[in-house]
Amino acid sequence: MDATLVKWMGIEDSNSGGFVHGGTVMKLCDEAAGLVAVRHCRTQCVTGGVDRMTFASRVDIGELLTLRARVNAVWRTSMEVGVRVEAENVRTGEVRHTSTAFLTMVAVDEEGVPVPVPPLQVKDGDADATRRQSEAQLRRTNRLAEREQFLKER
Repeated sequence: MDATLVKWMGIEDSNSGGFVHGGTVMKLCDEAAGLVAVRHCRTQCVTGGVDRMTFASRVDIGELLTLRARVNAVWRTSMEVGVRVEAENVRTGEVRHTSTAFLTMVAVDEEGVPVPVPPLQVKDGDADATRRQSEAQLRRTNRLAEREQFLKER
């Protein structure tokens, strides 16, 4: 399951340096992840956490930002969504990868209680999907081990 969100970056998206604010990119990543999560589950989803957000290059005002979100893996009530962000200079046609994010989304009912997530349908022989699932599981294992360590230290 995937989703694409496209937004033209304007002056209202800028920071004091005159470029697009990193928080704007993060918010759009959250929106793209939420969109694909809801499409996958067909129920409300909330952000459980951001595992990683990297900024490879800045985004300039006037560029077209395209965010491609994909469900990488699902567990009982949560899923990992990967978001790839690309900026396009619409005058030159240059497109560059600017950011990557991995978010954990949780499916919830009307009362906000977590509910089961449908299984992820992966085609046999889809090496990319298998790789993304494996990497997502590794990030989840590390995240849970880190949480357990923090709880022990309290």
